[in-house]
Amino acid sequence: MASLKVLVVDDEPSTRSYVTRVLENAGHDVLAAGNGAEAIEIWERERPPLVMTDWVMPGMDGEALCRHIRQERTERYTYVIMLTMREDQQDVVAGLEAGADDYIKKPFDKHELLLRVRAGQRVIDLETALGDRISQLEEALGRVRTLEGILPTCAYCGRIRDEEGDWHELETYIRTTTRAEFSHGVCPECAEEHILPHLRRGKTDGDESA
Repeated sequence: MASLKVLVVDDEPSTRSYVTRVLENAGHDVLAAGNGAEAIEIWERERPPLVMTDWVMPGMDGEALCRHIRQERTERYTYVIMLTMREDQQDVVAGLEAGADDYIKKPFDKHELLLRVRAGQRVIDLETALGDRISQLEEALGRVRTLEGILPTCAYCGRIRDEEGDWHELETYIRTTTRAEFSHGVCPECAEEHILPHLRRGKTDGDESA
């Protein structure tokens, strides 16, 4: 997998240094913070897609940090992993309710750490792909909606003026602004006015020549 920008938050320098080293050796770009307030400042500035935070810290703990991240409206999702020594089920539920996506129980080894990060990266990649797809659909919908308003049309030739002021044939304009394709036929009125008279005239000429 590609490298990932990760924010590591822990008030213990030894743990922070260890996690940073493991992630950097795996090719990830690591940002580090020693407390929740510092983490918020870095996260709001850098918007790393993954945050790995200790649960128990002085001042703002990991749970409060997670809640802050979830309350912010961002274009891209932030995956949060809690580092904790807590084992009580109620504590785990509280962390997940605060918005954490996963947690790792201390002490942990580097293999487990990297596996959890890899799982988070898969979710981040899916979220990114989904966001890109939604943007493409919104752009396509925007092109279709151009046909819902008032279209400036020439009263003589029927051509349509676009937003840049250029004039286009109706068929060309619709092909440009939508994904519609044309198949050509003849309506009954046009058939009666333009085609059938020629057919009748041709038949009459044939009868006279006979």
